[in-house]
Amino acid sequence: MQESRRERKKLLTRRRIADAAIALFLQQGYDQTTVAQIAAAADVDPKTFFNYFGSKDEVVFEDDRYEEVLAAIRDRRQDEGPGQALARLVDGYDARVVPTRSSRDPAEQAALSRLILTTPALQARLQSLLHELQRRIADVLVEEFPDELDEVAAAAMTGSLIGALYQAALVSIERGQSRQQAQQSIRRARDIALHGLRSVPQAAQRKERS
Repeated sequence: MQESRRERKKLLTRRRIADAAIALFLQQGYDQTTVAQIAAAADVDPKTFFNYFGSKDEVVFEDDRYEEVLAAIRDRRQDEGPGQALARLVDGYDARVVPTRSSRDPAEQAALSRLILTTPALQARLQSLLHELQRRIADVLVEEFPDELDEVAAAAMTGSLIGALYQAALVSIERGQSRQQAQQSIRRARDIALHGLRSVPQAAQRKERS
């Protein structure tokens, strides 16, 4: 019980620091905000900040959940092909992961998304995270579908999907779309990409032709 209380306190401190940082980023800009300012706003020592986050950009991207995404492929059905598995990954991400990130006010979340896609340092961090995510998804695809995919095919499938989602988000931000409009644009890009991905034959169909 004592350990549980300690963990809850740590989670609350982490959240307080993150909320203070995001508020400052949106108020005065990411580059203009210092760790000292974040610590002061969160009422913690600057050293405490680095007990929870390695850098400012980790605050913005703190909620990424690679394992939840990869589990969608590892838990595939026996008759499911790589295209279907990747499509289900996206649908599962929308259904399970995205709602857990919706605790922020919609307007604040939209402003944060705009900040990420218009701040060079955050764009670079996002690109790095997307590259790592693409690599890990492609690796799992090859592991789960060794008879259907090689490294090149898996990388192409993963890159086409994530690239479509990223570009749609970027265009939405550039056009100043509302959060709802941006979500619609991203879903449209998802559907366009998944239409092609679902055309990858199921494992059973591929074996019948071999």
